[in-house]
Amino acid sequence: MDGGAGRPGSPVAATRGERIPSSPDRHHSEVTLRVNGRPRTLVVDHRSVLLDVLREQLRLTGAKKGCDHGQCGACTVLVDGRRVNSCLLPAVAQDGCAITTVEGLAGGGGAGESDRDGEEQSADGELHPLQRAFIDRDAFQCGYCTPGQLCSAVGAIAEAESGHPSHVTDPGTPSGQPVALDPDEIRERLSGNLCRCGAYPNIVRAVEDVIR
Repeated sequence: MDGGAGRPGSPVAATRGERIPSSPDRHHSEVTLRVNGRPRTLVVDHRSVLLDVLREQLRLTGAKKGCDHGQCGACTVLVDGRRVNSCLLPAVAQDGCAITTVEGLAGGGGAGESDRDGEEQSADGELHPLQRAFIDRDAFQCGYCTPGQLCSAVGAIAEAESGHPSHVTDPGTPSGQPVALDPDEIRERLSGNLCRCGAYPNIVRAVEDVIR
């Protein structure tokens, strides 16, 4: 007996490239994700993480699979405006959430058009200010970590504007008031995003350019 290895949703079948069924079953559920401003309804394997659904089912390959343990930040996206490690989030638990990937940053927030492969394209091609600053400051080399760095920076700026302190924030800062992002704050808030190429100095400068 094969112990169920060939049944839909079984671990062995999944490693053999099994196709996701078109309708829910005991191993799959239908979810609706609002991805880059557009609702996307799809059936997902209960074991699939958000990163894999974005890359494999929606063809949004900006977010990268690095460590697969939530330690490198290459898979960072925004869920309901907050930055998350998408390699750790079960996709089925994100039903109804708004997801922003690096593809959605351009064009004013990501309500873009969809091509035939389902990949989001910005409506007008205008880069997000952080994307432009990364280019101007040469804040990347190989670029593998850059999508996660960008999404994390967007989230970090929003967190500081909302008054969320970091480990290095002055304890005397008024509660709930915006936190000024100096280089130490930027480095601390982006410390969960690793860059093997060592582009950190210019990443910090790029974020500084945007918040001035």
